[in-house]
Amino acid sequence: MANQSSSSSSSSYPILCASFNQDASHFVIGTREGFKVFDSNTGRLCYERAIGAFIVVEMLFTSSLLAIVGAGEQPSLSPRRLCLFNITTGTALRELNFLTSILAVRMNKERLIVILQDKTYVYDINKVKILDAIDTVPNLKGLCGFSPSLDGCFLALPASITKGSVLLYNVMELQSHYAHRAPLAAIVLCSNGMYIATASEQGTIIRVHLVSDATKSYSFRRGTYPSTIFSLSFAPSMQIPDILVATSSSGSLHVFSLGFALNQRSRKFLGSIIPDSITDALDPAHRHVLHSAVTAGVKSNAVIRKVDKVADASTPGIASCKATISIITYNGYFQEYSFRLNYQNEPLWTLEHEFNLLSPVSDNASS
Repeated sequence: MANQSSSSSSSSYPILCASFNQDASHFVIGTREGFKVFDSNTGRLCYERAIGAFIVVEMLFTSSLLAIVGAGEQPSLSPRRLCLFNITTGTALRELNFLTSILAVRMNKERLIVILQDKTYVYDINKVKILDAIDTVPNLKGLCGFSPSLDGCFLALPASITKGSVLLYNVMELQSHYAHRAPLAAIVLCSNGMYIATASEQGTIIRVHLVSDATKSYSFRRGTYPSTIFSLSFAPSMQIPDILVATSSSGSLHVFSLGFALNQRSRKFLGSIIPDSITDALDPAHRHVLHSAVTAGVKSNAVIRKVDKVADASTPGIASCKATISIITYNGYFQEYSFRLNYQNEPLWTLEHEFNLLSPVSDNASS
């Protein structure tokens, strides 16, 4: 799984930014009043701070460290200033100032990544020492993908504003790799850095690539009509992720079955000898759709928190896939769905939890 953070400065949303931590055990939101930290398993509000508007809030695993960026509605919360904040002590550990607004931040236990419109900075997070500065094409949305694993720690950035390509950068080795041909409405890397997924600008095609050799592994058709992709997330896995999830402006939740599709060797061979435009049309729909999962047009961020193999009662010896999918909507709600796919490729959706993020019940809140 790879965390996909989203931010929005639109006044129509009460939530300005939302992101899950690296293992999706917690999530954080930024509002016009401050920021909040929640437990993904229980929905419990763990911490809140009401000191002004924030457009970036990121949490480092289950530590007390947050990376926060203000919305600029008051001088002390400049969008050009990154604050490393300790929620245990309630104090700022370090502040970093930049020439232009900070659009996105990513972290793991060794690296801190700061995304600006035309430049990306890589820091040693423990020493807060700059290691590299990467010049990028204009990246107005702060689009990026990041795999937090130290063994396959890649950063994916837009490499062209006209051709739609992705630059892969190893943040541990400080080396650029190659660019994938792919439209850039959304980018995500799986947690171990083995696979990268990209969404077309029209939101109709999702492509999954193997990072090690840049070959096109598979394409999925999300739908026929254009739709803005809000988030992409791989399932957590040490090898091939079982599923990929996407949310879009249509309000639907899409789940793509990767394990089955990526292992179809005959299909991959067919894709290697005919043009992309034709293979896209021939791609089978290894996808399952929950319509009206969220309100159409409302921005959302979804992650696959866990995937389990469970025995199929109707067919002894056959296991089915069960996934827990969590969604944050920018109109202020958290939803958790259970998705089960049996051996006949039949889906079953269950809404397990739903609550309001703006007025939660707190057992342990601090302000």
